[in-house]
Amino acid sequence: MKFVLSGSFAPVAHLPELAVAADETGWDMITLSDHTVNPETLKVPYPYTEDGARRWPEFTDWPDQIVMMGAFATITKRLRFTTNAYVLPMRNPFLAAKAISTAAVISNNRVVLTIGVGWSKDEFELLGQDFSTRGKRADEMVEVMRLLWTGKYVSYHGKHYNFDRIEMNPPPSSPIPIWVGGISDAALRRAARIGDGWLTDLQPAAEIVECIAKIRAYRKEFGRDPNDFDVLATPMDVYDVDGYKRLEEQGVTRIMTQPWMIYTPGTKDLQLEKDAIRRYADEVIAKFA
Repeated sequence: MKFVLSGSFAPVAHLPELAVAADETGWDMITLSDHTVNPETLKVPYPYTEDGARRWPEFTDWPDQIVMMGAFATITKRLRFTTNAYVLPMRNPFLAAKAISTAAVISNNRVVLTIGVGWSKDEFELLGQDFSTRGKRADEMVEVMRLLWTGKYVSYHGKHYNFDRIEMNPPPSSPIPIWVGGISDAALRRAARIGDGWLTDLQPAAEIVECIAKIRAYRKEFGRDPNDFDVLATPMDVYDVDGYKRLEEQGVTRIMTQPWMIYTPGTKDLQLEKDAIRRYADEVIAKFA
């Protein structure tokens, strides 16, 4: 089991020092969430709360994930970076591929791309992307980006993206893993079909285990190894070493958490956040060394 630090909702000014603290204390990754803008009034309710309200207050910091990866790469040595999640079909596939591969190159292959298809129709409209075709476009975008990341001349002729021979350089020297987030059946099938891993939502452990079983069945259906995939989980009812070990036995490979919410909930004090990173490393991560 490895551990992933969530930088979501933290002030951007704190993130560099939090990344360095995680790098020094045995954390595997740091991750950030994705919103370009947040409309004052939602046309589509937030799908992961009962009342449709967002989980974060107005004017929360939402830094660009790929820019932050580039910044982290210059100040850390071993820490890896992922996204929670990167709303792929809200973007242009060529610009996304270029930014992600650049981050992978300068970080010496420490980037894992975790994608989602998104829920905010408002953002899609503002960024000029079709919301209704987002799932099918995301599938094609993954194919396009994996081709571009070879650094060779490639062409593609799909329903949504169509181009003759082009090359994009520099390419990463190792394949960029792609994990897929989401808890709908379509998301689980996508994770099984094209993903190297799956990102859970904030879920009970029993639901996470059920989803893993579904992904394994789908991977077998698609002719893929049912056990050869990563699971980045955020269980809402497991917080102890024994519980994490039970989840590890059932297929979870990484736990994502924000340790200052355990020790000093609600703090915005940078020193307390760094203290929590180190304390969690001593009390939990060290048990899995």
